[in-house]
Amino acid sequence: MSRIKVALALSLFLCVTIVPIVLCIIVHERLKCPQGTYRKGAVAADSETCSEIGRDILQQGGSAVDAAIAALLCTSVINPQSSGIGGGAIFTVMDSSGSIVKIINSRETVPANVTSDLLNSTKPCNERIGSKWIGVPGEIRGFETAHNLYGKLPWATLFKPTIKLAREGIKIPDVLGSSIPNTDELFSDNKGNLLKTGDTVKFEKLADTLEMIANNGADSFYTGKIAEDLVQDVQQAGGILTLQDLAMYKVNVTDAWTVPLGEYQMYIPPPPAGGAVLSLVLNILKGSSPESFEEKTHFYHLYAEAFKFANRLKKYIRDPKFVSEDVKDSFASKIRAKIKTNITLIDYNIPLNTTDSQTDDDPSRSPVSGGTTHVSVLAEDGSAVSVTSSINRVFGSKIYSSQTGVILNNQLADFCGRVNISPGEQPPSSFSPSVLKSKSKTLVIGASGASFITTAMASTLINHLWFKKSLKEAIDDPVIFVDPEDKVIFEPKWDKVKHLEYFYGWGHKITRFYNAVNAVEKDCGCIYAVSDTRKNGKAAGY
Repeated sequence: MSRIKVALALSLFLCVTIVPIVLCIIVHERLKCPQGTYRKGAVAADSETCSEIGRDILQQGGSAVDAAIAALLCTSVINPQSSGIGGGAIFTVMDSSGSIVKIINSRETVPANVTSDLLNSTKPCNERIGSKWIGVPGEIRGFETAHNLYGKLPWATLFKPTIKLAREGIKIPDVLGSSIPNTDELFSDNKGNLLKTGDTVKFEKLADTLEMIANNGADSFYTGKIAEDLVQDVQQAGGILTLQDLAMYKVNVTDAWTVPLGEYQMYIPPPPAGGAVLSLVLNILKGSSPESFEEKTHFYHLYAEAFKFANRLKKYIRDPKFVSEDVKDSFASKIRAKIKTNITLIDYNIPLNTTDSQTDDDPSRSPVSGGTTHVSVLAEDGSAVSVTSSINRVFGSKIYSSQTGVILNNQLADFCGRVNISPGEQPPSSFSPSVLKSKSKTLVIGASGASFITTAMASTLINHLWFKKSLKEAIDDPVIFVDPEDKVIFEPKWDKVKHLEYFYGWGHKITRFYNAVNAVEKDCGCIYAVSDTRKNGKAAGY
């Protein structure tokens, strides 16, 4: 009898674990991948140029991390309003075995000379720009750490394509052109006229800085001539950044947090990143698979209510105990049980802090999703990188270091709504660079758009994993966002959707917005890569 039980157990194991993989291999061998997909590797960045640079790095034998770094450096020139070496980033890196996932957090930190009254500002969160909101940049140290751990190509090789772009100049793309301030020395010609979409702009000072970092390593940014020039420019503008702040900056490397999501394990960065909030929302909504129109309308209502509750928890994201309970199924079930099917429920016994209105950046109601970017990479060996980078608002603090060509962040504004701020602390964030892994699939995904990041990713994951839409359809689908004042914000495509009349009837306040998601997925040997068209992005692979 015991032998029969063992045989049955072994048969069940083979059916559950081996058969799906074998079927994938058979399908992969017999069928060609669909048109527009890839077989070896792919990169999804905010622009076709940067996706192609990342792809070229992969084809040269570079790692997923190498490609991600090269694509981010490129973005600092193609979309300098979104990210750059004056900001910070969070990497989620899965190794080729698919079993080890690390977080490399190089977000900005609070300078040592911060004053206790900084957060007493009466300005709204989205107007906190200028020199006093500049955090210690972590981007280059993050690149260095990631490359030391996972890089294959020489460090300098990753910089060459962007240095060439910066020196030769680029045609200003639509997204950048629509973001240029009315008065900006970087985007003015020799006669002082403001450049516009289609004009050529060069970044020669930035090219010099990147070349120095490429040749001499990250230390040249944090302790060398670049550091001296950068600090001098910031202090002349009234900022508090010091050489010691740069020299003392440290990157934080940890294990990823793992959250079960159906057949997948979802790997996310821990607080102060935003993966915890995303996980909670998905946990509240799991098990809902609406089919009829009425069921879908109620699902979206549940979705909006889940985000209203999540908004009330964002102010606690600094507390590492936040996720220890709040993303558990038992906790999510309690919240799910509170939600009514035909009326919005405001009181969750957690006070709503309406001053905590934005994190990361403050997108305008335009296709430009602000001072943040995301890159997703899947390499031929199966390794993957999901990395989100930011300078916070569009063009960050609006402080430009003329000696280095660096645009500085305003990440300290992310502490808006908090009661204190400490030297060395990283600001809370909606960053959720994620890797999802099942037995036969890998999904690398992330988004830009401030508080919209969580909504953008939740919407895409729900559409793709639960509603079975293609990755492109899931990203393109109109999105709903719930702001910190409980307003339900519909993307313009929703205007003619009949669900809206129900939302009005149930008491939701409504407005509009945009977001951007970039993702790469490997399914049965075929690689699907999608960059969000909201930001005119286009992926590349081979």
